[in-house]
Amino acid sequence: MTIGVTMVNVLPGSERAAYNELTAIEGIKDIYHVFGEYDFVVIIEVDDLGRLNSIVDTIREAESVTATQTIVGAELK
Repeated sequence: MTIGVTMVNVLPGSERAAYNELTAIEGIKDIYHVFGEYDFVVIIEVDDLGRLNSIVDTIREAESVTATQTIVGAELK
């Protein structure tokens, strides 16, 4: 299991449209609308890093998205 946390910035006033775009992407587990430097925090759960990369690319291609930053989670044993 690979976990990614992607912070997303969107065009001003397009938060609702961005949320709708993000909810349509398979592999996204949770979406949080936040206030501050970023507009959304997106939690992604997938089987491998390649799929995570693909989802982040899809997020970046959304019309309302202006920037992203992704953190990849690692399991400690």
